[in-house]
Amino acid sequence: MLKNFIAAVSLMLVCAAVHAAEIHAAVKDQKGKAVADAVILVIPADPRNALRARAPAAAVDQVDKQFVPYVKPIFVGSTIRFPNSDHIRHQVYSFSPAKKFELPLYSGTDALPVMFDKPGVVVLGCNIHDWMIGYIYVSETPFFAKTGLLGTAVINDLPAGEYTVRIWHPSMDQAEESTNQHLILTADTPGLAEWKIGLKPSIRVPRVSGAASASYP
Repeated sequence: MLKNFIAAVSLMLVCAAVHAAEIHAAVKDQKGKAVADAVILVIPADPRNALRARAPAAAVDQVDKQFVPYVKPIFVGSTIRFPNSDHIRHQVYSFSPAKKFELPLYSGTDALPVMFDKPGVVVLGCNIHDWMIGYIYVSETPFFAKTGLLGTAVINDLPAGEYTVRIWHPSMDQAEESTNQHLILTADTPGLAEWKIGLKPSIRVPRVSGAASASYP
């Protein structure tokens, strides 16, 4: 009896994996150059396709007086740690409507984690170093990804069905809603979504060459 149950569950998991769909996304700017740090959001037309909680702990570090990563997408309800890998103190804060908080000056040990329980864009700053800026995108949908240096991303393990796909980038010169695309996904062929967006000038102080580094997706 138990063997039959295990076999049935295994078959269900295999079938789910076989019938999962995926989206291949690409973002370029007005000059055709790949755009990194663009958040790809995949919103199912059927809300039942989003009934899976994915709110893990995450981290945004401070390295060479910069937030790392520069853009961090998370699912609403996620908790983020703010380690400080610099040998100086930082005071992280945000006045964004989606999450207002302030972490007292600290170094060496992590500050208390912060829960992000409201969707929206959260702009990070440091009271000590005015040029430091970073972004947390708190997503209402559990299906999202961020483009890499090649301007591409893959969102997989999606239930087949109808979706609205859109993007957000801190420097894009248009409203997020204006990037909406509609896709019908099947397990047979990956869905393709491409955007060409205009970017406003962005001034960022580069990190010091050869300094300690940290890697967070």
